[in-house]
Amino acid sequence: MAHNQDFDDVLTANELYARDFDRGGLEPIAARGLAILTCMDSRIDPLRMLGLSAGDAKILRNAGARVTEDVLRTLVLATHLLGVERVLVVPHTRCRMAQTTEDEIHAVILEHGVDTRSLEFRTDPDQLGALRTDLRRIRSYPLLPAGLLVGGALYDVATGRLSPLDLGT
Repeated sequence: MAHNQDFDDVLTANELYARDFDRGGLEPIAARGLAILTCMDSRIDPLRMLGLSAGDAKILRNAGARVTEDVLRTLVLATHLLGVERVLVVPHTRCRMAQTTEDEIHAVILEHGVDTRSLEFRTDPDQLGALRTDLRRIRSYPLLPAGLLVGGALYDVATGRLSPLDLGT
């Protein structure tokens, strides 16, 4: 069980942040009509990489930037309630979820004494194929608005550059 002192560094940083907090007046909608799905990788700063500010976009993150049921649920809310009209899916280079298999991930975690075989991590060594599937999944999801703009791009963690990808429908 964690104790408060285990989080002293971030709680102290939050106190400093809160002293100058100026975002209380932001609306809950995505001011630029954008939702971004990217990986949880800490090398990615979604707002800065796209020249955005707080309040401009809805940010969704998970391991591998994969379109899961929870991502679809969140996009339904974002498009119908929070002003999202565009979705950009952004996986990245050197992603472990694209460099290994499900079996390999399960084996590594099993070395720590945890059997994760009941989970699907959605690894895929064909990263662009996975992105194509995920874009198609968003485009064809019946609970999302017709005409929702959906795009994909690959983020290079070594250069910070984004490469737009036209992966069709």
